[in-house]
Amino acid sequence: MELRGYAYIMASGRNGTLYIGATSDLAKRAWEHRNGVVEGFTKKYGCKLLVWYQAFESLEAARHREKQMKEWKRLWKLREIETMNPDWDDLYDRIATP
Repeated sequence: MELRGYAYIMASGRNGTLYIGATSDLAKRAWEHRNGVVEGFTKKYGCKLLVWYQAFESLEAARHREKQMKEWKRLWKLREIETMNPDWDDLYDRIATP
């Protein structure tokens, strides 16, 4: 059985720098980005807000969506975020377990 997967977008702020990723543990991965635990793009550019995500039946499907979205024009990514999250709220609290 494959792991459930998530494609997600982290942002530095409304209309700011965007990072697209895929993971099997969205709460853990978003926490890592928020807290700068892992060196890399999100830490360098301050992408700490979870502004969009989509669940998939498998990690493979989530990675496929991630790769598709990385090829998209920026405007398409912004539309995707604003369809789910028009106020660009940080969605971390919705997915984090207490």
